[in-house]
Amino acid sequence: MNNIISENDNSTVFAEYKPLDYRATFYQSEAELEREFIKTLQEESYEYLAINNEKDLISNLRKELERLNRIKFSDDEWNNLFNNYIANPNDGIVEKTRKIQEDYKYSLTLDSGELRNIYLIDKNNIHNNNLQVINQYEVETDRRSNRYDVSVLVNGLPLVHIELKRRGVELRQAFNQIDRYQRDSFWAGCGLFNYVQIFVISNGTFTKYYSNTTREKHLNNLTVKKSNSYEFTSYWADQSNNGIPDLIDFAKTFFCKRTILNILTKYCVFTSEEDLLVMRPYQITATEKIINKIEISNNYNRFGTIEAGGYIWHTTGSGKTLTSFKTAQIASNLEFIDKVIFVVDRKDLDYQTMKEYDRFKKNCANSNANTKVLEEQLDDTKSRIIITTIQKLDNFIKKNDTHSVFNKKVIFIFDECHRSQFGDMHNNIIKKFKNWIIFGFTGTPIFAQNATTKKGIMRTTEQTFGAKLHTYTIVNAINDKNVLPFRYEYVGRVDIKDDVKDEKVYTIDREKAYDNKIRTSLITNYIIEHFASKTKTDESYVYNTLENVVEVAKNKKADQIKAKKNIKGFNSIFAVSSIEMAKKYYEEFKKNPEHNLKISLIYSYGANDEVENGMIDENSESTDALSKSDRDFLENAIVDYNNLFGTSYDTSGEKFQNYYKDVSLRMKNKEIDILIVANMFLTGFDAVTLNTLWVDKNLKYHGLIQAFSRTNRILNSVKTYGNIVSFRNLEKDLNDSLALFGDNNASGIVLLKSYEDYYHGYNDNGYSFVGYEELVNELKEKYPVGQAIIGEQNQKDFVKLYGAILKVTNILNSFDQFKDEKLLNDRQTQDYHGMYQDIYEEFKRKDKVEATDITEDIVFEMELIKQIEVNIDYILALVKKYHDSNMQDKEVLITIDKAIMSSPDLRNKKDLIMDFINSLNDGSDVYADFENFMNSKRKEELDKIIEDENLNSDETYKFIKRSFEKGSVETDGTEISSMLPPMSMFTKDQARLSKKNKVIDRLIEFFDKFFSISGNKM
Repeated sequence: MNNIISENDNSTVFAEYKPLDYRATFYQSEAELEREFIKTLQEESYEYLAINNEKDLISNLRKELERLNRIKFSDDEWNNLFNNYIANPNDGIVEKTRKIQEDYKYSLTLDSGELRNIYLIDKNNIHNNNLQVINQYEVETDRRSNRYDVSVLVNGLPLVHIELKRRGVELRQAFNQIDRYQRDSFWAGCGLFNYVQIFVISNGTFTKYYSNTTREKHLNNLTVKKSNSYEFTSYWADQSNNGIPDLIDFAKTFFCKRTILNILTKYCVFTSEEDLLVMRPYQITATEKIINKIEISNNYNRFGTIEAGGYIWHTTGSGKTLTSFKTAQIASNLEFIDKVIFVVDRKDLDYQTMKEYDRFKKNCANSNANTKVLEEQLDDTKSRIIITTIQKLDNFIKKNDTHSVFNKKVIFIFDECHRSQFGDMHNNIIKKFKNWIIFGFTGTPIFAQNATTKKGIMRTTEQTFGAKLHTYTIVNAINDKNVLPFRYEYVGRVDIKDDVKDEKVYTIDREKAYDNKIRTSLITNYIIEHFASKTKTDESYVYNTLENVVEVAKNKKADQIKAKKNIKGFNSIFAVSSIEMAKKYYEEFKKNPEHNLKISLIYSYGANDEVENGMIDENSESTDALSKSDRDFLENAIVDYNNLFGTSYDTSGEKFQNYYKDVSLRMKNKEIDILIVANMFLTGFDAVTLNTLWVDKNLKYHGLIQAFSRTNRILNSVKTYGNIVSFRNLEKDLNDSLALFGDNNASGIVLLKSYEDYYHGYNDNGYSFVGYEELVNELKEKYPVGQAIIGEQNQKDFVKLYGAILKVTNILNSFDQFKDEKLLNDRQTQDYHGMYQDIYEEFKRKDKVEATDITEDIVFEMELIKQIEVNIDYILALVKKYHDSNMQDKEVLITIDKAIMSSPDLRNKKDLIMDFINSLNDGSDVYADFENFMNSKRKEELDKIIEDENLNSDETYKFIKRSFEKGSVETDGTEISSMLPPMSMFTKDQARLSKKNKVIDRLIEFFDKFFSISGNKM
């Protein structure tokens, strides 16, 4: 039974969903699961259509758009609409997404000469839209035949696609199936399936959803490394965060007509960076709770009271900015609201939030450089959403005794409301404005347990902002895999053995001894020695980096220029107890320049005493509060920074503010390895490349959770947790904090298990985890190196076993003791990698030939296998060794062969590398000659493709050059077409389409072969 009654009967997310009591006990095939799913949609009033070809799909689309727009198209009118707008051959996924999210009406010239707006979707009255369901839609291309499981049509357009696997099959296989469809056929014919906005994957037991541009970005990154897309798929839930994983329960909730239409029309955000973000259930719930509260408060005239508002407790890293953006956007469109003011408490957060809002929708909100600009925005009736700092707002109030805005209906949304919104500035705001409603967002509320007393008064979040409207804790987020768990490691023992180097970090119970010079030196050396393993510097992946950091740091209105680059590993923050300790650690790192780590330092607050939770709110936007010695030291550190990055910052006024922004941007770019801070950057700062926090300060409650949470943003499959390396024993404080902000059992979910558990295995609440040791012993016993694995079932069993080893190895690699306790040596690892990839390629060949998915029982962990990947530098070092032996050491050739075959990136380059080796002579310079050889081969092979396919040479070279710069081959849009020879687009045998597909395949193969082996340049 569904309980959908809450304050608002039109809630998108069910208030409470009770799963079906009846569960079948018999075996269910994929076809039976599909039939049950479609039957459920029909019960939800979806119309079932027996459509399985493009002709019928287009015919139905015409009828549906005629119904929606209350018109009867002539053939000429329909052809105009369809060919020029709906199925424009120059449009790809991004363009079609824009047509659903933004440009969903087309000005059609009727035969009569009248201009008529034709809508693809009605966003004002969602129930004017019609939902239909089709299944087993067939597409035939020259690549392969595809048959799609289930698609939901909205007004005749496929906007949601569902891919099913039978119960018991790995969910990722459904994800991989969509991968193939997107690559092989969604674009085929008129490309109507490129209109899909949301993908749903299910194996009956588990069901998830994600956006189309998540899928597209995955495809673009396939040619390089580390897609992060599967990590961004989402579960559905009710308002209490109770997951709804079963497909039929999911169908009754997510696919409830009101819910799916609201998601498509209201709760998708198409960003200025052309990403489609589909909001998660807790984000939608929070947004609707606030909007509902505003409407109730308006109806009952509760403006100017705490009871009118409330606060949202959504854990750090769960996407509060997106939630607040959508909330502010909807609230600003309410007729009775004059302004929505989004309040942050530091200039850097003002800048960061502005950029985030700007990313969601260009120029949708207004930030302000100073109080004068804020005053102009408050006067401007067109300025509906304003982002400002609490300091500027306070200054505005002090300078204006009377202003018309004080009497207007204003919504205040406070970001990170656990911070400084409890003081005089907050009180000044609510005293001066008359018709306000205040809402707060926080990941760590202030309760009685973690409240501090100011002027004899204890204030909690509820006392300041009103009732809690919705909760999504860190336990919820980790269970849903929306943020990463933490691995907490305490490094520092009083009793040590002389021969145990890793433990040689002294801690003494007395606080005054924490700045002991010996201890400081030992900690610094420990960080230098273990930086690579903690931040996985051997790992490389493609990341979208900011190219014009200085320009963006100096001018918040500057357009961001981004480019995809290969970067290695992650970066870190070192949180220390005081400015004095920050200076000492910075000096220690400078004493040992051989480490080559990029170390930066920042602070701006004068107090050195630690407070209860280890956090001091550094609200100063300048360095004026610093002592002369502290400021002089920071000045010299900024000189080091300028020399490192070619900048010209200092500690004065605006230059220091720009320095802060520059540091922030370079941390996000992964250009800084270790940032030393006393308090800054420990809250409100997000960088997905950051995976490690080194801690030498006391932290507790919200200060601890906020600091730890800098590390747990999802990036890719290799970043499996946030790494906390503490030089003080914070275990009790950690458990207390998790109990407060999660529950008493939170530590079992939020924290990773111990090294021994992963190495030897463990049992937990009936769940048995097989450890690394047992897995490797089974591998060696069943599949010894050098012996062929005969039979498909044996190969599948090997893939499952080795995949499990890859997963647990990925976790164990950051434990210091693992390097001495590995059970597979480097040669064995190479051999097993080679065996694993041989089977992978064999299954891919069978899959292509048989045109069916034969891998549904297994998942290849190809993203993880790359983390131990052999790179070209290692191969060239071996080649040089072979050359130095006068080409006589054949054992080196064997090593080279095994290394190449173990590498996913180098296998398809084997012929190139061996040709280079064969070209060597006594006078060869291996490194210089290799670059010349590859440049020559690359040009030779590209010229051959151009000649064979009769391509436009200039356009082809430009396209490949752009692809090398971006790090991927993008096949949508007009660039491919500009290379092709003149051909008719309307031949019956679709010769132009076949030609285009052939060219795409050859260019992708060329890119895969030469990208990363030739300096990523063209």
